Amino acid sequence: MRAFRLTEPGEPPAVVEVPTPRPGPGEVLVKVAGVGACHTDITLMDAGAGYTPPLPFTLGHEVSGWIAELGDGVTGLDVGQPVLIYISWGCGRCVRCASGLDHWCHNGASLAGIGRDGGLADYQLVPDARYVVPLPESLDVFEAGPLADAGLTPYHAIRRSARKLASPMSTLVVVGVGGLGHLAVQIARATSAATVVAVDISEDKLEFARGLGAHHAIMAGAQAAAEVKELTAGRGADLVVDFVGSDASGAFCAAAAGSMAEITLIGGAGGSITVDHRSLQRDTSVTRSGMGSIPDLHEVVALAASGAIAAEVEKHSFAEVDAVYERLRNGQVKGRAVITMD
Repeated sequence: MRAFRLTEPGEPPAVVEVPTPRPGPGEVLVKVAGVGACHTDITLMDAGAGYTPPLPFTLGHEVSGWIAELGDGVTGLDVGQPVLIYISWGCGRCVRCASGLDHWCHNGASLAGIGRDGGLADYQLVPDARYVVPLPESLDVFEAGPLADAGLTPYHAIRRSARKLASPMSTLVVVGVGGLGHLAVQIARATSAATVVAVDISEDKLEFARGLGAHHAIMAGAQAAAEVKELTAGRGADLVVDFVGSDASGAFCAAAAGSMAEITLIGGAGGSITVDHRSLQRDTSVTRSGMGSIPDLHEVVALAASGAIAAEVEKHSFAEVDAVYERLRNGQVKGRAVITMD
């Protein structure tokens, strides 16, 4: 089968032929329909000789498709059924895995497409049936892949701070209206009572955010934090979620957050945020968030099935895989690019 793989440190990924896997006991083989292209993939491509997970492996961690084959002992699933793949594979035995928190497995989780073989291939082998989430007929299987990360990660970040967003007087600020941020705006509107404020460096992205339901959209820059304070009668935001992760976005988060607020860092641009008595108001906390749990992913799928959230998707064929990542690298993707295994 075809697979888009990292094979050698410092070498770019390439399309190669590899054997089609067969599922063993408890495993599931998925015929891939579509895979979301993520900036994390580019980070892996650019890591070079300093890269730590073992090579080779197949890229792609936002994967949807159909069950192609079930290993012995797998029940409750059917061949041909459309599914979404949860990417963080834990030991399945510790107390966290028992709660569906495989991403924080006490014995260390491995990530599909980030060290383990992912879905940019004709088929993906999933080590346990608990990692496949059925997709309802109302969702397009070719476009559902981004829910596995671009939907799940902001869902977890927003829901973990739900108590801060229960009042109509509360304010949530989304920094960066990209692949994750555009879903964060929708998730915030669907699951909280908060006023949602989008911040970005692009007027096109701000208009995009308004169309997705943001109550306010602010151009990033020196004045942005003051505009948030003005919108909140001087109080500042109750939750600020940073999908950029630069020094500039971190400084904005600290300035825009009010007292007793929460700042959640997700973006991986390599920046930092200063945490001291001068940079933050009292009782304000800073969290580095990760992806969500298996139960969270089921809830994300339910939200999408209800029509409350939808990834903005541009579809490309597998033959265009290199061009897709170049578009993503150059900031030319609106929402999420999905590579279809046609």
